[in-house]
Amino acid sequence: MSPGFPAPSGDLALLAAFAQAALKAGSVILRIREEGMGARLKSDESPVTAADLASEELLRAELEAILPGVPVIAEEAVAEGRGESPANTFLLVDPLDGTREFIGASGEFTVNIGLVVDGLPTFGIVYAPAVERLYAGATFASGAAQAFRAQRSAGSAVDAAGWEPIACRPIPAHGIVAVASRSHLDADTAALLDGLDVAERLSVGSALKFGLVAEGRADIYPRLGTVCEWDVAAGHALVRAAGGSVRRPDGTALPYGRTAENYRVPAFIAYGAEA
Repeated sequence: MSPGFPAPSGDLALLAAFAQAALKAGSVILRIREEGMGARLKSDESPVTAADLASEELLRAELEAILPGVPVIAEEAVAEGRGESPANTFLLVDPLDGTREFIGASGEFTVNIGLVVDGLPTFGIVYAPAVERLYAGATFASGAAQAFRAQRSAGSAVDAAGWEPIACRPIPAHGIVAVASRSHLDADTAALLDGLDVAERLSVGSALKFGLVAEGRADIYPRLGTVCEWDVAAGHALVRAAGGSVRRPDGTALPYGRTAENYRVPAFIAYGAEA
């Protein structure tokens, strides 16, 4: 397959191929978690484990085989100064999102794969191997969009025929459900939530927060602290495919492929379906 947006006939097959890569990476992650993590701190004081590195190595090989010639921008390679340059079409990969949850007792860590085309995340996979939860979403070349969830064990076959369609719910006028980071709730995000009419607040790790918005269990996910593009792209594609949106707090589009900023993402808010 040549670089660029996939042919319409291959859309679901491409989404399934990305999902299969994530399931394989999940198997590697769980094996290393059982054997011992080998954690250390990176230059930015964030943790990295042997599972991050092994998952990224597998994903790079898998994704380069699925979309030859499409740049793969992956977290650990960028951290080591080995990042590729983005093009009009490129992949953003977080091989283990929620490393703190991985090191701790929580199963709320994910494998994130996002395909960005002309500045917009179009395909997204979020897979949580410890809880066997798979989310997949895509906005196709035709303009149609679909989002799914499934229970799949790490290393298993994808079987996309069994995926369950999901959609964002309309955001209620009063009493919204908000989801925020379990480990990285910053003061600005907390203040924003305090100013909203929130009936229920959920605390969840990793990109699983996007999944809750995409399946209609939450209406809003704000993150006013700085993150990186590979933390967001897969979930952005998923929420977009489910009928929601992800924007800056001022309503403008999130930028992607910002090498000069080392792929840092400004504050964002993920929304369910808006009237």
